[in-house]
Amino acid sequence: MLRVAVVGSGPSGVYTAQSLVQQDSAVLVDVLDRLPCPYGLVRYGVAPDHEKIKSLQNNLRTVLEHERVRFLGGIQVGPGGLPVTRLRALYHAVVYCVGAATDRHLGIPGEDLPGSWSATEFVSWYSAHPDSADDGFVRDAHSAVVIGMGNVAVDVARMLARGTAELSPTDIPQAALTALAASRVTDVQMVGRRGPSQGRFTTKELRELGGLPDTQVTVDPGELALDPAYADPSALPPAQRRNVEVLRGWAARPDEGTARRIRLRFYLRPVELLAEDGHVGAVRFERTEPDGHGGVTGTGQHEDIEAQLVLRSVGYRGVPLEGLPFDPGSATVPNSAGRVLRDDAPSPGEYVAGWIKRGPTGVIGTNRPCAKETVTSLLADAPTLVRDGLSVDPVAVLRAEGIDPVPWPGWLAIERAEAVLGASLGRSVVKLADWETLLAAARTTSS
Repeated sequence: MLRVAVVGSGPSGVYTAQSLVQQDSAVLVDVLDRLPCPYGLVRYGVAPDHEKIKSLQNNLRTVLEHERVRFLGGIQVGPGGLPVTRLRALYHAVVYCVGAATDRHLGIPGEDLPGSWSATEFVSWYSAHPDSADDGFVRDAHSAVVIGMGNVAVDVARMLARGTAELSPTDIPQAALTALAASRVTDVQMVGRRGPSQGRFTTKELRELGGLPDTQVTVDPGELALDPAYADPSALPPAQRRNVEVLRGWAARPDEGTARRIRLRFYLRPVELLAEDGHVGAVRFERTEPDGHGGVTGTGQHEDIEAQLVLRSVGYRGVPLEGLPFDPGSATVPNSAGRVLRDDAPSPGEYVAGWIKRGPTGVIGTNRPCAKETVTSLLADAPTLVRDGLSVDPVAVLRAEGIDPVPWPGWLAIERAEAVLGASLGRSVVKLADWETLLAAARTTSS
């Protein structure tokens, strides 16, 4: 049997495991994750009010319950944990599906002021990621600026405007629900440096903003008109054309006097975060305009937008994993069809899939063909990868070396504990939000 380790249990990792067991009946797959919980960004990146997308967990669960697939949580690969070289010695092949674990930076003065956060940090908090902490995101804030025009930016803007009634039925952790319920944020401005036809959000996500109770979405018609494609969007691709139509409708609405307001701003480039009493107090933007070549250029005109909370949503970036080559330019592991390249030559038994392979592009479904390509390469190499000396179960070796993985029954115990917690709070399932509680629940594997 071919033994394969897949590092990462998000969509790319699970799709890799699925493709392996579907294409070859003589393969055993261990899916490793540093967290005791599977599903990656489906659990820790999808907003709690997006239950349809979160239901993808059911499909991923089916793969992880396959008879030739094992989930092994709580295993740190790399510094402070299991070295890449040691992992490679335990398996015939290793596929790294570690995603893009950090955020891109704006690179402007004041970016690190208190009150300025990456959108990922905010998402991790309301998604109960055990590495996150309640850093008082919304405390003492009444105005927020979200920098970015993608779906994550839309998510965080929507969550800032959501009320208790809409969030209570979700699995949002209790501490985050309490904090958002007490939030005094009434003005959210989502700002992009380019025009409405270049927004990265999907129309479905965009329209959700318009359905929030007691919240009005406003758009400045003058900013929309700066976009050459706005007056006549007929030549735009269908998705961008629909976005423009939604924005056009909001721009024509009269002021409805709602309690909260979400403002979509365009052609503004952040140049500095301004301090007030040692905390972020405003964002200075430079007005931009189309340059005639699909980009924008600065005009030298500036506008300061008040904000006690700034969430930066300008993209993800892969990080190096000790023991693997890394291209800092693309923030990916150099590869050819998923085969890891060392000095431009394929490294036997080492593969990548997902964002660490191709960069943070595409949607969840994009990981399927990406994983299949990598698995095709791996299985083509399989005859040269099988070697003697791997008869011992890797889990037994790991435990002998002091690493005690959280198995699938441990994850099921976490699920039960979250259901119990939800019932005790008069809610449905409520996520456990810290390492100690998660691990304690995982060790209680009796049904």
